[in-house]
Amino acid sequence: MSAGFHYLSLDEVARRVKARDVTSVEVTKAILDRIDRLDPKLKTYAALTRERALADAAVCDRETAAGSSRGPLHGVPIAVKDLCDTAGVPTAAGMAIRRGNVPTEDATVVARLKAKGAVILGKLQMTEGAFGAHHPSIAAPINPWNAAYWTGVSSSGSGAATAAGLCFASLGSDTGGSIRFPSTMNGLTGLKPTWGRVSRAGVFPLAESLDHIGPMTRSALDCAIVLGVIAGADERDPTAASVPVPDYRSSLAEGVNGKRIGKPADLAGVDDDGRRALDGAIEVLAKAGATIVDVTLPSTFDQAAIDWAPLCAVECAVAHEATYPARASDYGSVLASLIDAGRRLTGTELVRLQLRRAALTGALNRLLASVDLLLMPVMPRAVWSLEALAAAGRDPEAVGMRLRYTAPFDMSGHPTFTLPGGMTRDGMPVGFQIVSRAFDEAGLLAAGHAYQQATDWHLRRPPLDA
Repeated sequence: MSAGFHYLSLDEVARRVKARDVTSVEVTKAILDRIDRLDPKLKTYAALTRERALADAAVCDRETAAGSSRGPLHGVPIAVKDLCDTAGVPTAAGMAIRRGNVPTEDATVVARLKAKGAVILGKLQMTEGAFGAHHPSIAAPINPWNAAYWTGVSSSGSGAATAAGLCFASLGSDTGGSIRFPSTMNGLTGLKPTWGRVSRAGVFPLAESLDHIGPMTRSALDCAIVLGVIAGADERDPTAASVPVPDYRSSLAEGVNGKRIGKPADLAGVDDDGRRALDGAIEVLAKAGATIVDVTLPSTFDQAAIDWAPLCAVECAVAHEATYPARASDYGSVLASLIDAGRRLTGTELVRLQLRRAALTGALNRLLASVDLLLMPVMPRAVWSLEALAAAGRDPEAVGMRLRYTAPFDMSGHPTFTLPGGMTRDGMPVGFQIVSRAFDEAGLLAAGHAYQQATDWHLRRPPLDA
């Protein structure tokens, strides 16, 4: 294998396998060797399915030799967050209580990846139940850029593994920011689709009306390829929308020429690193032909980040009612506190939350009717060290500030695309997000691809191989 093979794009690997320049078995062995070397420190994998992956890669190679290909992921090693059911493989969702759970059927997203030829390397580590902290018995993944910094939650393993070259792409989930936080903290390109764009069948829930499943990759092109495989209606999930799935890869060429992109004037609390990333994105997208216009966020926007916590809590309580409080001692304190809060919520409080959520969604729909896309920071504080995170603690105000620019779009269900857009003085990546109308992931991907054609932030890599 050539130096840096592990950082080839997913698309490049697929093309090389198809051309028989390299075999899927060779690629898979190379990534497994890298996992053996780096993951004892990074701790990104909850379960590594080594023998199964090699066997699946060998099948792909036989099909390639016979002139057959299952699709754009044929022979490419990827990994999935450990809340996606994988037949015959433990799927714990970061929970001690579920360590013995071995599904007999794949989640729809896993089945779709396999059907298009993906080689599944294993299950990626995550926070307990996809909430805000890892179970006390589980070692949290390490940020490959700098161990002193946060990996983001809850798709922490997905973020660190994809950034470190331990897979060519991964699946994450986003309920309050859990694709976007690890994407920005690990320098990735991550997409939270419209709620309903991707099936949640066979995915363990945190809060079902807020949960989104999406790809975490190293480029907009790779994101388009993975989304095109996993998106679409599903008989197993009645909430998966029967909306046609475009050819996302072909749509990348549309760019942003003639698009109106909104720039909110009232981005309170955003630090210098976050503002530099946004200003850089504005400059690049304007040069690519977009018109940048000032917009005002809805008056209900900030309240949405506050409302997110009790709504997530009550839905989480429903998701865990079979084991909580009956087995409360098996839970970590952070997830247990969330469930307890949900169990205390009254019916009238829940209705008020739902009414404010509907008002927010309507207001964002009106805003996005006036522009094609919306540029946003990911967090007010662009990068979090573990020290700063510990100092902030679980204070509701601190958590609400961290969720300020992510949670509202989980509440409304709008799709968002996170892209690397800069580096701090400490050498940590900084991201920003683009938001679009419901089901316009094609527009997001085209904008992100246009940005990445003019910049190289997405090509920066952690200093693991120095």
